[in-house]
Amino acid sequence: MSLPDGFLDDLRTRISIADVVGRKVSWDARKTNAGKGDYWAPCPFHQEKTASFHVDDRKGFYYCFGCHAKGDALGFVRETENLGFMEAVKLLAGEAGMPVPDSDPRAAEREAKRATLVDVMEAAVQHYKLNLSTAAAQGARAYLEQRGLSAAIIEHFEIGFAPNANTLSEHLMAKGFEAAKIIEAGLSIKSDRGGPPYDRFRGRIIFPIRDQRGRAIAFGGRSLDPDARAKYLNSPETPLFDKGRSLYNFGPARAAAGKAGALIVAEGYMDVIALHQAGFAHAVAPLGTAITAEQLQLMWRAHPEPVITLDGDTAGIRAAMRLVDVALPLLEPGKSLRFVLMPEGLDPDDLIKSAGASAMQDLLENARPMVDILWQRETEGQVFDSPERKALLDKNLRSLLDKITDFSIKSHYGQEIKNRRQTLFFPQRSRKSSFTPWKKNTPQNALPDTKNSLLASANTGPEAEARVRESAILLGCLNHPDLAEKLESQLERLPYLCPDLRQIGHALLAELPEAEGQDFNHILSGRLGFDVIDKLLSIRQVASNPHLRRDADKEMAERALSADIERQFAIIGILEETSDARQEITSDPDEGLTWRLEQARAAKHQVESEAFNDGENEGDESHLSQRLQDYLDGKL
Repeated sequence: MSLPDGFLDDLRTRISIADVVGRKVSWDARKTNAGKGDYWAPCPFHQEKTASFHVDDRKGFYYCFGCHAKGDALGFVRETENLGFMEAVKLLAGEAGMPVPDSDPRAAEREAKRATLVDVMEAAVQHYKLNLSTAAAQGARAYLEQRGLSAAIIEHFEIGFAPNANTLSEHLMAKGFEAAKIIEAGLSIKSDRGGPPYDRFRGRIIFPIRDQRGRAIAFGGRSLDPDARAKYLNSPETPLFDKGRSLYNFGPARAAAGKAGALIVAEGYMDVIALHQAGFAHAVAPLGTAITAEQLQLMWRAHPEPVITLDGDTAGIRAAMRLVDVALPLLEPGKSLRFVLMPEGLDPDDLIKSAGASAMQDLLENARPMVDILWQRETEGQVFDSPERKALLDKNLRSLLDKITDFSIKSHYGQEIKNRRQTLFFPQRSRKSSFTPWKKNTPQNALPDTKNSLLASANTGPEAEARVRESAILLGCLNHPDLAEKLESQLERLPYLCPDLRQIGHALLAELPEAEGQDFNHILSGRLGFDVIDKLLSIRQVASNPHLRRDADKEMAERALSADIERQFAIIGILEETSDARQEITSDPDEGLTWRLEQARAAKHQVESEAFNDGENEGDESHLSQRLQDYLDGKL
């Protein structure tokens, strides 16, 4: 069976040979450096105790220094599983999520054509390189010298020159290549007027583009004419070249990334070359388009956290914002992006020339995580001075979080965004109430002004009363996550008297992005290590409340939940007010103290008049109200 062009290259790109080999060997922890893709183990092909079997995960090959076995992931599977070639392909393709295409009897013929095109491209590379030393290339050499490129760097990147004439087509046909092949390789264009083909690249400095196997597959050309319609011109897509799946300098940068422990993604050819010359050999660039999902997968094969460097102008910032949308669905644990926005008006080459390589290194070391860029995009330049604007931000953020497919990453992003949102909306507030809760069965921890009151009783004190109300709030949120999202801003500020219920409340907010369409109790219980609903239903008044059940009328459930939240704020406010006045209670009350306690009583009456009585909790609320009234009356 013959496979379509490029299928095996795609397969090798998507799989990790370290993962494949790791199923058969135990890595030597002393010699292995997983961060650099460098793995060592005793060889699975011969008996040995030392780790002489080496796997280079970045290059995709293994080699044994003892028995000299070598190959790629396909070869390893064939040898260890005793499989045929196509059986090994199907096995690995299944793991990579790639369907194996149907048999194509013409694939071998096309592969032979591709090999011919590679020959055409290599001949073109040499021709362009020779042209750079001709008299016609004086302007090109002056430009490269002005950009500070050394002769060694020009040779390393095989930079060439295309004069403003059809010299390449003539040269290649003189070497025996057919005009149709030159056109198919994207090097020349067929004339609409019936004349001979003419060169695609004319009057340009030429940058060869090679694939990860080192084959020349395309060219990029930089115009020397300031009035040219396009400053940079790339090869068209050909049987060899898919610009959305290729990166400039990927092969050499992938090897260098293993040593440097990093991968830099610049915007263009000259940025990559300038970075290399300054000592940053681990740099790549997309090819004239926005970064694609396929290019991201290539980057992650070289390093799990590439650093995207973008110009600090508006276009660079927009490119960063677009890339966030591409990356979010692809994120995996350990695989992400970091961003460096260059000082406005500077690219890496400008910065290195003006401030040195150390300035560039400082920027790279302080690269921003992707969540920073996401948050900046959604909030920068906006004013959130109304509930409607805040609600729109919440809606947009939830939409972005929904793009993340990995459960763990989605949860951590949700928590990080909640923290930032809290700082944005409530900069002067803390999640924790300033009021210190009573500890269970320890009435000596009650506030000084309530030590001798009924409220300080271990069984009937504020914590006992609050436990009913706080449990009711949490159960309503668990059974109605959509209402919890709607009331999220109030829940973030909600004060708790019961530490164990505060723990549930904070965990609920952290997991709220995961609630929709899932078993919220299962998620929350898994996080906390106990069944949350069982704990909440252990209180009789909570278990019997009809408005907290999952099948409750949505409007009634919302009214009940909102009323309990308002009640909690009001009653905690009463307790805090009396706490603030504790120093004055032991002395003769003055007008100030009298006024403050009257305000507390007024707040209590407001709670009574505005609260939604659900029937089941009415007795508990009345009991608490009467005791608060008696307490305040006694103090007044």
